[in-house]
Amino acid sequence: MKARVALLVLVLAALAVAAILLPVKEWLAGALAWTAEHRGIAWLIYMVLYVVATVGFLPGLILTIAAGVIFGLASGIALASVGSVLGATAAFFVGRTFARESISRRMEAWPRFRALDRALQERGFWIVLLTRLSPLFPFNLLNYAYGVTAVRARDYVIASWIGMFPATVLYVYAGSLAASLTAALSGDVETGRTGQVLLWVGLAATLAVTVLVTRLAGRALERELAT
Repeated sequence: MKARVALLVLVLAALAVAAILLPVKEWLAGALAWTAEHRGIAWLIYMVLYVVATVGFLPGLILTIAAGVIFGLASGIALASVGSVLGATAAFFVGRTFARESISRRMEAWPRFRALDRALQERGFWIVLLTRLSPLFPFNLLNYAYGVTAVRARDYVIASWIGMFPATVLYVYAGSLAASLTAALSGDVETGRTGQVLLWVGLAATLAVTVLVTRLAGRALERELAT
């Protein structure tokens, strides 16, 4: 099992380095441009791209904005929402398959980590929901991080979908107003006042999840120490 965890860490580190050093954004932009030109299978290629990009630590924001340009508002929201959840779920199960067992054994010696894990198991839905609303918790990293916790897969998937949906709608809408795919991928999109409101909601969610996790983990730690 240690070898599997080491392999996962190595692969994730390699993907992160590749995302920084290689022109992956340009490659992703090229793939999206090709998708836009092949309308018959565009939706399928887009979904595959979203899953691969999420697992590979590539920026999902680009794909979300591009959905508005390629598919329009309604279809773009549907495809970006499903694609982001599928990608997040795939990364979640990669983390859970390769690392959960090993992490659980290690946590047996540390009451504080067991307490945090128990908090996620008891209130995982709300914690995932709030972190998905927050702009301060990186999307790609959260997917793998939750995979090595005790949060229920059902709670993770549903809370991720709900929590990511407002931002998905906003950025798909912004993409649908962009003059072209090139303009959208360059970041030349406006989110307006709605974007500012969503930012403040996300910051409030950051505070809420901090308080919630601290309280739940504190109570769980008291129970751990008592036993």
